[in-house]
Amino acid sequence: MDLTREGMRSAEVGLIQLALGRAGFPVDVDLRFGADTRRAVTEFQRANGLAADGVVGRDTWAALMPYIVGYAEHTVREGDSFWSIANMHSTSISALRTANPTLNPQNLQIGSTVIVPLDFPVVPTSVPYTSLLVRFICQGLSARYPTIRNGSIGKSVLGRDIRSLAFGVGPRRVGYNASHHANEWITTPLLLKFVEDYARAYSESGLIGGESARRLYRETTLTVVPLVNPDGVDLVQGVIGGEAYDRAKAIADDFPQIPFPNGWKANIRGVDLNLNYPTGWENAREIKFAQGYDKPAPRDYVGLEPLSEPESAAMAALTRSQDYALILAYHTQGRVIYWKYLDYEPPGSRELAERMGEVSGYAVELTPSESGYAGYKDWFIQDWNRPGYTIEVGEGINPLPLVQFPAIYRDNLGILLLGLDPEI
Repeated sequence: MDLTREGMRSAEVGLIQLALGRAGFPVDVDLRFGADTRRAVTEFQRANGLAADGVVGRDTWAALMPYIVGYAEHTVREGDSFWSIANMHSTSISALRTANPTLNPQNLQIGSTVIVPLDFPVVPTSVPYTSLLVRFICQGLSARYPTIRNGSIGKSVLGRDIRSLAFGVGPRRVGYNASHHANEWITTPLLLKFVEDYARAYSESGLIGGESARRLYRETTLTVVPLVNPDGVDLVQGVIGGEAYDRAKAIADDFPQIPFPNGWKANIRGVDLNLNYPTGWENAREIKFAQGYDKPAPRDYVGLEPLSEPESAAMAALTRSQDYALILAYHTQGRVIYWKYLDYEPPGSRELAERMGEVSGYAVELTPSESGYAGYKDWFIQDWNRPGYTIEVGEGINPLPLVQFPAIYRDNLGILLLGLDPEI
């Protein structure tokens, strides 16, 4: 990680602030390295025997990293046991067993490495999200729960990984995704928290939402893409600079009615990823061009052709490879479930949508005609004739405030479980 000091604003600063809070030196996570953050860094450095200069260099980054990814690495010494390691790091023996399935607790080899989960959830739910934070969350989840498969389905325009997490071994395959739209990033922690809660329940042979996690794991394979549009989210969060920022700002300047960067939905090239799929794309182009979105824009520009963007192309390739029985595409806002595309009505899709509405309190509606083409859900329904849903969470003006997150998660837990097993 780069040297980070007072006066900077970056994704790295957000990680530092998150780690400081988890380590007992709380500051606001606002991605800005101000005086309060410098003071907390200095206190952390003193407490950890580091040079107390208030600058986060290599050694301070190394000391903070366990509080970012949610685990530490312990090198086994003579006399160590899971009991002594758990006590040393204030964790549990069961957490150690889950994170280290290949180790024999009765025969720990000196010099071997033990993954030590720390005593807090990996997924934060009250901090702004960036692509860097998502990268470390995925790393932490797969380390603490090795049954989670952490991967990348491709790269964004700026070369950021589009992360994926897979969980379960069942023959039925389902896919959930979030943050096609940059200023709808609150949907990313929604999916990540669900994966963590599901994995924890599985590791404890427990329940999630009243359902057996082990049964769901055996019957269904879930693939989650929590951040489809990493560049766009980073732009909204103010952690993209240089030429990429200048190009995006020039695009936004042609649309002064759209707040910048908070109104940005597109990828960094100004293409709306959820209008870039090969289903009625020409219809979407006609509608959006008539509305004035006939060139790169903060939202609603369909691109030069279907799947012109690396992010939508990666999602399409993943979907073709997985042969999903069902997909959920998460957006904001409106507390509504869209379930149909044109005259396509996949078997059971209406009934399942109504059940999702019952468990969430969300309305079940048809997609408005001006938004009814070239979307991911529409393409999935058209090409597979299987249930696909766009879920619009929360209410208000995007980006939705994180104060809404607890209610969003509560309302959507039942939907996420129904996606895994419609017979619940």
